[in-house]
Amino acid sequence: MESAAIKSFSDPDESKTPPKTNAATVKLGDIAITKVELEPGWKWSECVKPLVGGNSCQAGHVGVVVQGSIHVVQDDGTEVRANVGDAYYFGPGHDGWIVGEETFIGYEFSQDSKDFGPWKTAER
Repeated sequence: MESAAIKSFSDPDESKTPPKTNAATVKLGDIAITKVELEPGWKWSECVKPLVGGNSCQAGHVGVVVQGSIHVVQDDGTEVRANVGDAYYFGPGHDGWIVGEETFIGYEFSQDSKDFGPWKTAER
């Protein structure tokens, strides 16, 4: 990787747009950074599950909330809500949904760029 690099989310390396979702990913070396925008009414089990299958989201997420709020329930019953200014980790095996009427904007970071963003194809 170069000693300095800049990439724009307006010209991402990859983008995904399931219902109520806009995810733009830029890659800097082996790091993937995804700007995730989730509209009010978004729920993983309704918007993403039909595309990837499985009973719950099998991706892990590490990020920070810059707008809105998201509620997540892990398969083990653990519940958390991430709000503006919060850093978060959601382990594999969860459902999540947007709280309120404000679009959620978060930035997620991953070294394993093939499994980033708010979805991962279920292992079959």
